[in-house]
Amino acid sequence: MKNLRNSVRLIGRLGDDPKVNKFANEKQVVTFSIATDESYKKDGEKVEDTQWHNVEVWNGLSKVAENYLKKGQEVAVEGRLVHESYEKDGETRYYTKVVLNDILLLGKKEN
Repeated sequence: MKNLRNSVRLIGRLGDDPKVNKFANEKQVVTFSIATDESYKKDGEKVEDTQWHNVEVWNGLSKVAENYLKKGQEVAVEGRLVHESYEKDGETRYYTKVVLNDILLLGKKEN
C-alpha cells in the first residue's frame, strides 16, 4: 500500500464502459464507476444494498483501464479518497472519488 493514511480497497463491477479523456501533453485520465454490493437481514428480510463509487485513473495505469476494462467486469481497486466540490446553479455540490494506485482484473477471461 502506498499511503496508509488515506487508502481504500474495493471489489465491484463496472457500471459502464470507462471514459477516456486525453490531453495535449499525452497524459490521459480514465473515469468509471463501480458498484459494490452488500446483503444483510433487517426485520427478518434480506436487504440488498448497492453503493456506487466514482473512480479516476491517471497515466500508465489509465492505459490498462482503457484497454482491458468494460461494463459489467469485476475488478478490485486500490487508491485514495479525494473529496471535491463544484458550483452548479448557485449551489456548491460535493462528491467523492477514488484515485487509483492499482487495479486487479477479476472473474473469467473473456474471448
